[in-house]
Amino acid sequence: MVLIDTSVLINYLKNKEDKYTNALNILIENNYPVGINNLIYQEILQGAKSEKEFNLLKEYLSQFHFYELKGKSSYENAALMNIKCRKKGLTVRSTVDLLIAQIAIENDIMLLADDSDYISLAKVIPELQLFEV
Repeated sequence: MVLIDTSVLINYLKNKEDKYTNALNILIENNYPVGINNLIYQEILQGAKSEKEFNLLKEYLSQFHFYELKGKSSYENAALMNIKCRKKGLTVRSTVDLLIAQIAIENDIMLLADDSDYISLAKVIPELQLFEV
């Protein structure tokens, strides 16, 4: 199973070709289980330019599996992840990115992302498995 980050999904929906969207395309064509989470869902929907586009995106995204955080301890672990990163000199710019990484870790799934923060994060947090492209 693979969690698809917002960065990849946006480019995929815009028909932009790069190694990440090509990887997603191959996963989808081969019926490989891919999913998103509520944070990614909201980020994609808020980019809609109209209610019509919003509804089309909502319908399209409903086909994806939704991965969730496990509870309060998930947020604690995401905060601890940030502390570990800061100790190593890495500043993670987004709370949402920390939560997305935590979801991937808790659900023991790989993360497909076109975001250098995740590459740096995975160097500090070995439990974060990135999908190699």
